[in-house]
This record gives sequence, structure tokens and C-alpha cells, in this order.
Amino acid sequence: MEPIHMAPIGEQMKTKVDFPTLNNKEPEGFKDDGTPYRVLIVDDSMFVTKQISQILTSEGFEIVGTANDGSEGLEKYKELFPNVDLVTMDITMPKMDGVTALEKIVEFDKGAKVIMISALGKQDLVKDALVKGAKNYIVKPLDREKVLERVLMSLGKN
Repeated sequence: MEPIHMAPIGEQMKTKVDFPTLNNKEPEGFKDDGTPYRVLIVDDSMFVTKQISQILTSEGFEIVGTANDGSEGLEKYKELFPNVDLVTMDITMPKMDGVTALEKIVEFDKGAKVIMISALGKQDLVKDALVKGAKNYIVKPLDREKVLERVLMSLGKN
């Protein structure tokens, strides 16, 4: 029978510190002063709201509110103002669509940063929204990297 070779003490177990982490960058959801960017999510799909929320909170963003349609989104924006740094706005919603809500939010606050969320094939509505003051757009299905890239771009971080 072969003798069992034991590694010298200290070499037997690697700790987490010995391995570089894949995600060793700072979370991107913070302003220069260390406070989180505050986001309002306006979407009639609970699934999309949850998805955006998870992507953004994983980077340190703070979700300050959610709304199910444009009119509720507009009311929430006014309620939370000036404590909203960014709005994600679905284009197609009941009661008040996203483009109309965008117009009303920009009318209320010229400095509003709104990113439109749209399904494929809605390019005309997206162009219209960009002309009316949207800072950017994200196409569904959502892709984590694209969401973060467009959000950061809209906040002037890229």
C-alpha cells in the first residue's frame, strides 16, 4: 500500500481569498457621493418589473417605486420628485401609454431621465419617444448587460 502524501500544513485548503473573484468591480448603481441612484419602474408586466428590479438592485440601485401604467407612473414620479434619478418606462401599457407618460413627465420636469422599454418591432414608437425626450431605450427580452449599459449611459456614467 502506498503511503499517503499529505501537503504541508497551510497548503491543504485554499480559501476564497486565494481565488480572484470574477466580479471584482464596484457596483455601478452608486453616485459619486456613495448614495444609490433611485429608479422608478413603470411597466404593466410584473415579470418585467421584477426582472429590471433584480438587475438594478444587484448593482446597488435603489428601486423607489413601481407603477403598472403610464398614469400611475406619472403620479408616482410627481410624488417622488425630486428623489428619482431615472425612470424605466414600458411603451405599451393600458390607461396611458409610455410615450404619453414620458411627455407628461418631461413637461413636469425638463431634467427627467427616462429609458423606454419596448418589444421588438416597435421602432417607430421608440423613435417618437426619443424625439420627445427619452434618454435611451431597451428592447425586450431584457438582457442584463444591455440594461446596465443603457441605464449607465442615460445617467452619463459611460
